[in-house]
Amino acid sequence: MESLASVLPLTAIVLLLSVTLMPLSSGALVLFLFGALLLIVGMGFFTMGADMSMMPMGEGIGMQMSQAKNVGSPLFVCFVLGALITIAEPDLQVLAEQVPAIPNNILIFSVAAGVGLFLMIAQIRIFFHIPLAKMLCVFYPLVFILAFFAPDSFIPVSFDSGGVTTGPVTVPFIMALGIGLATLRSDKNSREDSFGLISLCSIGPILAVMLLGIFYEPDSALYSSTLIPEVETTRDAAMLFAHAIPEYFHEVAVALVPIAGAFFIFQILYKRYKKHQLLRVIFGFIFTYIGLAMFLCGVNVGFMPVGQIIGGGIADSAFKWLLIPIGMVIGYFIVAAEPAVHVLTKQVEEISNGFVTAKMMQTALSVGVCISVGIAMLRILTGISILWFLIPGYAFALILTRYVSPIFTGIAFDSGGVASGPMTATFLLPFAMGACEAVGGNVMTDAFGIVAMVAMTPLITIQMMGFITQMKERAKQHFIAVQLNQLEDDILYFD
Repeated sequence: MESLASVLPLTAIVLLLSVTLMPLSSGALVLFLFGALLLIVGMGFFTMGADMSMMPMGEGIGMQMSQAKNVGSPLFVCFVLGALITIAEPDLQVLAEQVPAIPNNILIFSVAAGVGLFLMIAQIRIFFHIPLAKMLCVFYPLVFILAFFAPDSFIPVSFDSGGVTTGPVTVPFIMALGIGLATLRSDKNSREDSFGLISLCSIGPILAVMLLGIFYEPDSALYSSTLIPEVETTRDAAMLFAHAIPEYFHEVAVALVPIAGAFFIFQILYKRYKKHQLLRVIFGFIFTYIGLAMFLCGVNVGFMPVGQIIGGGIADSAFKWLLIPIGMVIGYFIVAAEPAVHVLTKQVEEISNGFVTAKMMQTALSVGVCISVGIAMLRILTGISILWFLIPGYAFALILTRYVSPIFTGIAFDSGGVASGPMTATFLLPFAMGACEAVGGNVMTDAFGIVAMVAMTPLITIQMMGFITQMKERAKQHFIAVQLNQLEDDILYFD
């Protein structure tokens, strides 16, 4: 039911567009509906599997590392785990395919090294109790300084890589790892320190791709467009999915085997889990595998072509300005279909003891992504540089860290990475590419960057939510204090 409620609004929007502004061929519409069905089933399996396997695995490994007597071995484990799960991340494979100017393996291994390095930095932060806001105020200025030396065509791709790297494989594991690392600490900041790993791990890929652009010196940052398959009958559509799904089962197996191997080595060495817990993790891993393969097949085969068709069709019409409001509506609802978002919102509600509810998180994320997609469509129509939005956006987000509780800062910066997942990479990015090609823009500088925008705006909206929540809580406490004082005065008067 949760998966159905997440996917249904986006499906309804596409169906409405297909009978009004952007008529779709029967084949494309059938592909989309088949894809939506796979999304619903796949997300259901994935969410259940992540709860049963990825979260306990990450938390157990994190707790064991926090008990280590020296810092060196946990740091090495963090680097290896960060690199492995990044190489395994399907979203990164999608981005690498769309930027053939750099060979896939060079791009993927560079990004993996960046994530591994920053996961080590995140571990150091927890170990030495360094506030997340201070580290963000150091690394993001470094990112923007480096951006002035990187080729213009690589800046949007660099920021996009930071968003797609924290996808459905990475997020549950890293979030649970952070919880495990902070669990054994009994001080008042342990809850806040369990957040922030994802936000720091998003910075590594940005720096890695910028450095590639500076030192690798490719001729230009090219891209490869999405091929739209020819489908005439429902049987053609079914055969297309039938041929594609084994590939995605293989791709997800390659992604999950290193994590499974690391877990079983961990279990052999430390024997942390009892038999019934181990069985639960194994079954959860199977559910995660099935769900993620079905989900990726649905979005890549069913959603990616339709996104490009709709974006190009609207931009090519007399009402190209409608890209902005339509993009904003799609952005508002598409974030609910990101599988890692469900993991994050549940985790936040549990760790904050219900102070930050899943509904509050979902609303703040939807508003943030709505605004970001609107800005991305404006960039496509006008050609404004992405830095005009990213620099003030991140500056404002960093300023807000001084006025909100550290837990909201951690949640907000983690949310930015989580919101920009496979739905963004396989629907919004082709949507932006199709629109950009139709208006004759530069795809590398104008269409790429939509993932970066999606990753930026939740940093502001969730911190603003935290600021408002804090103000309400303070007002409530003040009101209670006033009432108590009044009650004491009344008692004294009657005495």
